[in-house]
Amino acid sequence: MSKIVTLSEAASIALHSMVLIARSDTKLNVNQISEAIESSKHHVAKVMQRLAKEDFVASNRGPSGGFVLKQEPEEISLLMIYEAIEGRVAIQSCPGDKRTCIIGSCMLGDLSRNMTKEFKEYMESHFLNEYI
Repeated sequence: MSKIVTLSEAASIALHSMVLIARSDTKLNVNQISEAIESSKHHVAKVMQRLAKEDFVASNRGPSGGFVLKQEPEEISLLMIYEAIEGRVAIQSCPGDKRTCIIGSCMLGDLSRNMTKEFKEYMESHFLNEYI
């Protein structure tokens, strides 16, 4: 089955992990997060390392270690998390990333640009605190 809109596994891990951490009263470690979201602990660790590097979470090692938010949930938009993993969302006209269409005008019209714009606006207007 084909999917038109999908998130990468890394983006999905990042978004779900951040919600779990925001909901938790205690630190969550990689094992707890990976079990909760049913993802590989190695992939979760890699994503969490990226989120720590981008200053979204602080991490502590050891038996009582884990991740906590470094910012308030109402300050972290879904777009901020998504772009920390995937890079900036570029609003483009051509889904094939071409400067000009070989058939003159794009057979998809403004569909790609509109969908990307709507996705970005949605992600930008929703914050972690909405999911706690």
